[in-house]
Amino acid sequence: MIIVICACLCPIPKRKPGNIMEGKNQTAPSEFIILGFSNLDELKFLLFTTFFLIYTCTLGGNIFIILVIMADPQLHTPMYYFLGNLAFLDICYTTTNVPQMMVHLLSEKKSISYVGCVAQLFAFIFFVGSECLLLAAMAYDRYIAICKPLRYSVIMNKPLYSQLAASCWTSGFLNSVVHTVLTFYLPFCGNNQINYFFCDIPPLLILSCGDTSVNELVLLSIGVFLGWTPFLCIILSYLCIISTVLRIHSSEGRYKAFSTCASHLIIVLLFYGSAIFTYVRPISSYSLEKDRLISILYSAVTPMLNPIIYTLRNKGIKEAVRTVGRKWQLPIPSFDM
Repeated sequence: MIIVICACLCPIPKRKPGNIMEGKNQTAPSEFIILGFSNLDELKFLLFTTFFLIYTCTLGGNIFIILVIMADPQLHTPMYYFLGNLAFLDICYTTTNVPQMMVHLLSEKKSISYVGCVAQLFAFIFFVGSECLLLAAMAYDRYIAICKPLRYSVIMNKPLYSQLAASCWTSGFLNSVVHTVLTFYLPFCGNNQINYFFCDIPPLLILSCGDTSVNELVLLSIGVFLGWTPFLCIILSYLCIISTVLRIHSSEGRYKAFSTCASHLIIVLLFYGSAIFTYVRPISSYSLEKDRLISILYSAVTPMLNPIIYTLRNKGIKEAVRTVGRKWQLPIPSFDM
């Protein structure tokens, strides 16, 4: 809460000299124009179809994982509790921007209201920040399961893993409050054209005519806390896991241990690679033309890949699907690869 109070009491940043003409209107614009697909009108139907399929697969796959975990009591464990949270987060943060991107592809007016932009930025940063920490919590769960298997049920008890998940959501919420307040505290001076696909921190800071040094400092500082720190903890956890697994004499035991971690590690590399590239670097180094492709990767493609990776590589999920399918007499898909 101290961070939030400091953000709210932060003095109004001074304008950058030479950025705007004296007397130019500094009132907040009533809406923002999203320029993301303006130069791709000839491909709008193809892009709309692509995003529609991606969004449908994301919703269907992640809802499927949540329902399977809820339906099978054998999956009511810390690992699948975190996986259910991850699936819900993916549904939430891809819903904050992909539907609007599809609407803008087919509509003449590619705009979002000022309030809508605030809400979109808040929701997106909230869910992305929460997922960064949740992936670290999942790595900790795998570390305890493989490196301290005899104490796993004692250490990773229900109060602990519930508190870990709650702390991820709470930290993501506070992080979003800070960034949203600081971003929309800036003056925009009548310039309301966002050269991006949705309302995000970097394009809004570039758009502002005020001094963004405080915003950049906070973005880098919190980015280290929510980005690099969890990522390094994940890497450290997996180094310990690999060291432990290599000491297992049975090849079957090594394969089983690695298979439980491979899905999570693939998702970590996809998500952190794109998210850290986007947020944890100086604003002066941004090139929105290039960075827009990265934004599509972590905001639309990665949430779609998560359920596919977990379904194809996770033995527990595959067994649960077969169990639920037999119980409800549903056609059971084959996951053998």
